[in-house]
Amino acid sequence: MQPKIMLVDDREDNLLSMESVLEPDGYRFVKASSGRQVLKLLLTDFDFALILMDVQMPNLNGFETASLIYERDRLRHIPIIFITANNYGEENLFRGYRAGAVDYIYKPVNPELLRAKVSVFVELYRKNQRLIAQEQKLVAINKSLEVEISERIASELKVTELNRQLLENIARLETANKDLDLFAFMASHDLQAPLRKIRMFSDRLLAGGEGTLGGGGEARLYLSRIQEVSRRMQELINDILRFSKISAEKQSFEQVDMNGVIRDALSEMEATIREKNAEVTVDPLPVLPANTVLMGPLFSNLISNSLKYTKKHEIPRIRIRYEEGPAVSGINGKESEMRYGRIYIEDNGIGFDQKYAEQIFDMFRRLHSSAEYEGTGIGLALCKKIVQMHRGFISALGRPGEGAVFIVSLPLQVIKNETPVSEPTGLQMKNES
Repeated sequence: MQPKIMLVDDREDNLLSMESVLEPDGYRFVKASSGRQVLKLLLTDFDFALILMDVQMPNLNGFETASLIYERDRLRHIPIIFITANNYGEENLFRGYRAGAVDYIYKPVNPELLRAKVSVFVELYRKNQRLIAQEQKLVAINKSLEVEISERIASELKVTELNRQLLENIARLETANKDLDLFAFMASHDLQAPLRKIRMFSDRLLAGGEGTLGGGGEARLYLSRIQEVSRRMQELINDILRFSKISAEKQSFEQVDMNGVIRDALSEMEATIREKNAEVTVDPLPVLPANTVLMGPLFSNLISNSLKYTKKHEIPRIRIRYEEGPAVSGINGKESEMRYGRIYIEDNGIGFDQKYAEQIFDMFRRLHSSAEYEGTGIGLALCKKIVQMHRGFISALGRPGEGAVFIVSLPLQVIKNETPVSEPTGLQMKNES
């Protein structure tokens, strides 16, 4: 919008004259014929670039009107140029400047001089308006920044509180886990004594012959069942004890030759391998940072699992191989610290439905009854716990009747206080030959 100028003179012809001189410059005009009318107009409208005011007016002259205008703070920014036909001398000039005038124009008015002086003050007005707009913009930005900072501080405080609660929950959970492991260990340990007595007395009864057993063959059958149930109970207790001991194992890592670990595991199961006439192929394996104590139970359980779930009329074949997996992004995005080595245990056994691929690692989870295949349902849960203690992954692929593949992914470097976002992908089931 064009700047607005107030023209003040008690004579209409003078107002028309000033308007005609300034009109070509595109200004907007508000005209007043007295000091009182000026004050009345300024009650509601104070956005003026300049006031051109005659000094000699009835009732309120220009000096008095200017003094009253500048008594209001919101009007002090408006410059006033007095237009006069008289040279009042220095004293009166000083009086005008003291009243708030910024300049004088003498009558008869020189049009060029009038336009020049008005243009100067209009340009100052425009610059001042731009500064005001810029200031308002900066104030709005500053207010927005204050709100953003306040929200960020509130968010940080909220995150700090959530972290504190999380740490407390983790501490409580760790305490509960330790208590649970201790309870499992103590309960399993205490159960062994009465179980040993049951097995010992049933052995004595069976060894005593027919004279000891009043029920004859039927009594011997019941005792055999008692012994079988006791043996399974003993295996379950031993597995629970082993699981609780794994939880208490210190996470000390060293460079472990996986070839030696597999060799020891196969040596322990040599009798079973011969009995089943199984063929076991082991490709060269790497040296990985791991807990030596835990690697033995891990691969012993996996190999034992492959030897257990075999087909009746087919030679069991087990292959153990290695490949380096792709980098996996961590929480802070440092892929170079998140490379994993994968050890595959592949077999041509009975396999399983892929929908159970996660459930088989749950505690006491079994896909077959104990009458078909012996076991306690703890072995794979034990494997999962060991791998998780190494900040790794364990997964399985299978198809009914086509065998299974267990993949152990262990970090190539020790990872501290950081876990990957997701499990390594790109695994596919391979048909056994």
